Amino acid sequence: MDQALAAANTAWILAATGLVALMVPGLALFYGGMVSVRNTLNMMMMTFGAFAVVGVLWVLFGYSTVFGNSLGEAGLLGDPLEYLGLGQLLEAPAEPGLPPALFAAFQMLFAGITVALISGAVADRLKFGAWMVFTAIWLTLVYFPVAHWVFAFDSSDGSVIGGWIANTLGAIDFAGGTAVHINAGIAALALILVLGKRANFINPPRPHSLPLTMLGAGILLFGWLGFNGGSALAANNSASVVVLNTLAAACAGICAWLLVERIRTGHSTTLGAASGLIAALVAITPACGAVSPIGALVIGAAAGAVCCLAISLKFKLGYDDALDVVGIHLVGGVLGTLLIGFLATEAAPNGVAGLFYGGGLGLLGKQTVAVLAVLAYSFIVTWLIAKAMDKVTGLRVHEDVERDGLDVAMHGESAYSVEAPELGGAVVTTDADDVAVAAAAITEKAATEKVT
Repeated sequence: MDQALAAANTAWILAATGLVALMVPGLALFYGGMVSVRNTLNMMMMTFGAFAVVGVLWVLFGYSTVFGNSLGEAGLLGDPLEYLGLGQLLEAPAEPGLPPALFAAFQMLFAGITVALISGAVADRLKFGAWMVFTAIWLTLVYFPVAHWVFAFDSSDGSVIGGWIANTLGAIDFAGGTAVHINAGIAALALILVLGKRANFINPPRPHSLPLTMLGAGILLFGWLGFNGGSALAANNSASVVVLNTLAAACAGICAWLLVERIRTGHSTTLGAASGLIAALVAITPACGAVSPIGALVIGAAAGAVCCLAISLKFKLGYDDALDVVGIHLVGGVLGTLLIGFLATEAAPNGVAGLFYGGGLGLLGKQTVAVLAVLAYSFIVTWLIAKAMDKVTGLRVHEDVERDGLDVAMHGESAYSVEAPELGGAVVTTDADDVAVAAAAITEKAATEKVT
């Protein structure tokens, strides 16, 4: 690789890293707008808190556990001591190429987004301190091993052994359908089964700010172009195809969700548009390098429609997935990963044919094994982590805190305040009803003064 090409690739991955970093506040806004006003800050803090824990562990041993040489030939876990502290990544590569430090930063954000996704399922009832501890344990025991299976490839000279899904099995996951979305989705299910339902599960609070959620969804779309496009690790045609497929799927997902929603309820909602967007982006993440733009439209539309139907399962089956992490990320991730087995085309960057393009059932079988392996491992280990933590420290806030809101109890802050000079200054509020009370008090005082 010559210097000019290496510089172009480095510039693109630097830009992609910045785009993925925007997904952290994007997710915080997306989730924060969907909870009640009393829990807005707590929801956002769970995203930023998870990201902070990831950054520390990633530098210490996480990168090494994911991308270090496998301990044994099975490809189950990277050597956590090989790149301990990442001091080895400070030097520029001997040959022109992508700086290892940049790759480490890019992948750090993948880990941060993955664990933060789980938080939406446990909104309104999980202790913040317990969440931070859970994040550290889950990363170490679940995300790092699974990411090694999926993202760590054997070196060309055979000196480094990567993960078994990427190499021995040969399943396709371009940017994290298994390691990110299925992993987070099934972990969310395990955690909420241990945590239990909210007291108001049957009649949950409405989203307090859909504009925030829509803004967060837009930022996530922007960041997803770096998430998927940057996974090509080069400024080339593969990255271009991936970006095109990502956008195509996103548009189809919005349309499909809104159509299903319209048929079922008679309305096409802003929350539905945001949810359809995210569902499609989840599904296209593993497939963006394997399908044509038509295939991307099919995957996006399928995700929008199926996930729209799947989110209602929580009421039928009785699990409290507060912000539909299971219905969108688990279902969308499984759908997108399996559809590769049908829709993959050799003309796409991955260069493998699925069933509909003459490739037979072989690829579908590989995709299925990868899905089942991640589902089983992540669910079992996450359930054990959650069960142990619940026994030792307790996971759930007190019922009074759950009723009154976590923002003040956990963080000593409120998301909003009403400026009311007539009442002597700012009226701090943790409920939309308080705004109405304050407004009524102002109106009453003004009327009294007028009469007087």
